[in-house]
Amino acid sequence: MQLHEAREQLTALQARLSAYRHALGLINYDGATAAPKNTAANRAHTMPILSEAVYRIATGPETVSLLEFLDGRRDELTEKERRQVFLLLKDLRFMQKIPMDEFLAYRRLLVESDDVWHRAKAANDFASFAPYLERIFEAKRRFAGYAAPEKDPYDYWLNDYEAGLTRQTCDAFFAAVRAGIVPLLQAVREAEPLSDACIRGDFPEPEQKELALYLMDLIGLDRGRVGLSTTEHPFTTSLGSHFDTRITTHIYRENVSYSLFSVVHEGGHALYETGAADDLAYTVLDGGVSMSIHESQSRFYENYIARSLPFVRTIFPKVRELFPRQMAGVTAEDFWKAVNKAEPSLIRTKADELTYCLHVMVRYELEKRLMAGDLAVRDLPAAWNALYKEYLGVDVPDDTRGVLQDSHWGGGMVGYFPSYALGSAYGAQILARMKETVDVDACLARGDLGPVNEWNREHIWQYGKLYPPAELLERVLGGPFNPACYVRYLEEKYRALCGL
Repeated sequence: MQLHEAREQLTALQARLSAYRHALGLINYDGATAAPKNTAANRAHTMPILSEAVYRIATGPETVSLLEFLDGRRDELTEKERRQVFLLLKDLRFMQKIPMDEFLAYRRLLVESDDVWHRAKAANDFASFAPYLERIFEAKRRFAGYAAPEKDPYDYWLNDYEAGLTRQTCDAFFAAVRAGIVPLLQAVREAEPLSDACIRGDFPEPEQKELALYLMDLIGLDRGRVGLSTTEHPFTTSLGSHFDTRITTHIYRENVSYSLFSVVHEGGHALYETGAADDLAYTVLDGGVSMSIHESQSRFYENYIARSLPFVRTIFPKVRELFPRQMAGVTAEDFWKAVNKAEPSLIRTKADELTYCLHVMVRYELEKRLMAGDLAVRDLPAAWNALYKEYLGVDVPDDTRGVLQDSHWGGGMVGYFPSYALGSAYGAQILARMKETVDVDACLARGDLGPVNEWNREHIWQYGKLYPPAELLERVLGGPFNPACYVRYLEEKYRALCGL
């Protein structure tokens, strides 16, 4: 085989894989949004068949021969080609170690589990979901054993979402963050409480949808390439390439802030996805490099941008236009204080900046125990409730607002949750770095996020998966990651906000 022929085959292989994943993504997206509620069996039939095709393409002898040939000639490849071969080989080596029948059974399990989770959450019925969750964690332990028997299974899956991440790293990070958050939260709770009355009431869905579209435009999303739907648990997905990205939200009539910040959070994910260089489309380099980097962008826009006073002042006239009765007598500063009120709560996705990481820590501690076999799935609700009492001081009234609130475990996303906290912390340091050359507050005050987005595109988005997450982060920050920057940001914000 000639090198130029191998290069052409490499491009064709990635294009073929992206087409199958496009189809799988569309089916999954439809199942979470528009599909009738009793259609999961249809998806459970189709998705394993398509997944089998992906498995055979990705691990077939022609693919193995091609990638090994190119890997042997890596010194003659471009930087992007070397990274493509590395990532494809990484996936190939994993899939080769997983028996195909187990891989396809797992894909079917995830479709069924997601459907059962939706029903279980609505009915407050953890018992119906538990058998699926047991099979998922069992499969995760088994697959990790196949892929890396020398590794701790939970370390394997942490590394899968964030290359290089381990329990040791997470333990140190969470210890540092908790040491700063807990005393600050206590001081905030002892101060005069902020009022959030203005964001509670009755906010009709049509006006909230109009606000969502306004926010998408304001943060710079191209609505010709980014769609918006509603679903039980908000998420972002790219379908086939960064040219087609979808975000979802969940609208609560009784609180206008939930969908507002959900749209901006998912919009941050979408900005990252759509900001990849066009020549990465239909290759394995398209999209975000890791979930922590991805969450750094979603949490950046949700918190560092959308919860800032300049941004709130910019959007408040639109909020008042859409909800004149609810906003009568309310000022932009009132609204800003309301959306930044810090208090322990039940729901992670509705949590304020200060308590948010405590929600993530609960899930992290439980995942560790579940993966180690120290906690049985049947005992998960009681363990969840105990940690919520210990970490946040709240009593969990039911499993719908407790262990069933997140979709992640039902979707097989074990090892994902630490990404939310790490991404939040990355965002503080990214903001500090950005402010060295961009007057962020001035941009937000005039409603122009162009310079903010261009900085992120130049330093993060355009590269897709070209650089490993640790290397990309160091490039962005100009030095090592330091969680103290995040703790300092929270202290400065909440001491000023609460007059401490």
